[in-house]
Amino acid sequence: MAAPGQIALVGIGKIARDQHVPAIAASPDWTLAATVSRNGRIEGVEGFTDLDEMLAARPKIGTVSLCLPPVPRFAAAQAVLRAGRHLMLEKPPGATLAEVRILEEMARAQGVSIFATWHSREAEAVAAAKRWLSGREIREGRITWREDIRKWHPGQDWILEAGGMGVFDPGINALSILTEILPQKLRLISADLDVPENRQAPIAARLEFGGRISADLDFRQEGPQTWDVEFQTDAGHLALRMGGNVLEIDGTPAGGENSIMGEYPALYARMAELVRDGASDVDLAPMMLVADAFLLGRRNVVEAFAF
Repeated sequence: MAAPGQIALVGIGKIARDQHVPAIAASPDWTLAATVSRNGRIEGVEGFTDLDEMLAARPKIGTVSLCLPPVPRFAAAQAVLRAGRHLMLEKPPGATLAEVRILEEMARAQGVSIFATWHSREAEAVAAAKRWLSGREIREGRITWREDIRKWHPGQDWILEAGGMGVFDPGINALSILTEILPQKLRLISADLDVPENRQAPIAARLEFGGRISADLDFRQEGPQTWDVEFQTDAGHLALRMGGNVLEIDGTPAGGENSIMGEYPALYARMAELVRDGASDVDLAPMMLVADAFLLGRRNVVEAFAF
């Protein structure tokens, strides 16, 4: 088996440059040994344009991290696993639930680790919120997750096409936090999906879950961005703000830090742990809720969208 300390990054786009590359550079566990991208390059790192070519040329790279969009990711993930390399998947882990299960089975058969990552679960205040909610009665909950698609995904038409998930690409971050910190499992009751007349995926969504929990997701918010998760309980009001990085109890700061810089380093530390232990981590709970939203969702056609 190849040395676990060498890792390749596939897909050199905005998220790779902003988060993955710095996290790997700061990691005591990993060395970025190669990249694969049709256009992107990282200075000082050997770059390939073809994944199969990289896998053949660099047999000592034992782990591959995929940052491709969901639809083309499955074929790339299969190639990595067939080559006997450990696999790390940017969220969401795939375009469908079935294909991620197939990848999980392939990894088990190959004797390698697979990690379906959820970076928002590693936000500064998520663990503290989970501890605070444990044993308390949750009377009501609300997610408000609104951001600007033009800022975070400039010109990325794929995200509003079939399989691109639309507003659920960021919204699944909120659902990953929700499924991590709640003591009970969630059931989606209803969904309203706003789909631009010239697109296939929703640009906004409103969800209702059991237990009086709701979500307002929108990809059209300009100016300040909103990433809040709030609960009213028998012991007071809890709020996670800034994507899970700031905790408030009854309006008073109670922990965390307004920074996302620790999320991706924590993911790469977890990947190193999985490789050392010969284990895998594939939790599809957030993605199941997105799939349920598409199954139950009422489709509302809204005005055309252009970047």
